[in-house]
Amino acid sequence: MLFNRPPLPLFQGEGKRIPYTGRFAPSPTGPLHFGSLITAVASYCDARSQHGIWHVRIEDTDIPRISPGSEEHILRSIDAFQFEPDSEIIFQKNRINIYNHVIEQLKQNHLVYACQCTRKILGSNHIYTGTCQSLNLNFTNQAIRVKVDDLDICFEDRLQGRHCSNLSHDLGDFVLKRRDGVINYQLAVVVDDYLQGITHVVRGADLLDNTARQIWLTRLLAYPQLQYLHLPLAMNGQGQKLSKQNLAHALDLSKAPELLQQALIALHQPSVELDTPARMLKQAIAQWNIQRIPKATELNGIYL
Repeated sequence: MLFNRPPLPLFQGEGKRIPYTGRFAPSPTGPLHFGSLITAVASYCDARSQHGIWHVRIEDTDIPRISPGSEEHILRSIDAFQFEPDSEIIFQKNRINIYNHVIEQLKQNHLVYACQCTRKILGSNHIYTGTCQSLNLNFTNQAIRVKVDDLDICFEDRLQGRHCSNLSHDLGDFVLKRRDGVINYQLAVVVDDYLQGITHVVRGADLLDNTARQIWLTRLLAYPQLQYLHLPLAMNGQGQKLSKQNLAHALDLSKAPELLQQALIALHQPSVELDTPARMLKQAIAQWNIQRIPKATELNGIYL
């Protein structure tokens, strides 16, 4: 299925690649919480400790799920914790034309197809069996799925170790664009990682099972392979990961130094003295050691 061609042409000002380019890419479905801060701190320190650059991207393609005020809280949080992005913050909702352009490329190479299946039709079966693949449906007002092959996709996570997945067995052909026109996260993140020149992804372990899908799309589009590090997750008192869906408390930006110190402790990093966030981050970067981060998917003893 893989096709031989150069990757998508770069857009002006994007796609510059250096040895380490990282990013923090929150979704504005709610305000940032402590789990988000752990990811931001880890991605920032990992990039800066390797003399790399660091971008911030707001992943808001699912416009109906944007929580009022959450984008503003994310931007205020970046300022309050004195992170210093190396480029203007981008919003995916302003880049829909780019993602549609990539889908057109995939159409021309017969790697996607229109799907009329609804959740009611599919029922509880989470593995899509390719019902619509041979129907040659018109793409208008239909979901768009990408074809997957029956093969193992493996990668070496810098923290969690080797992970393998067979998309054909585990998931089936998956959606890139919903019937209502919303671009799927999997496509948008792959395209933007490429266009921003991302080389290293540091994010939560809840996204481990997304990685095979993103690697598959990366291969189809002839993009460079990325390196991944999936962090253990902070949990709430009920044993659930901290998330907007589980009503995790928004970061109290008036307590930025204290929260930054707690995030570094959660990551098992050497202690830093309470100071301005900028000075604390500088010390954290100088001491950064991923070998100290627990090799687990959950942070034991972190309940907020």
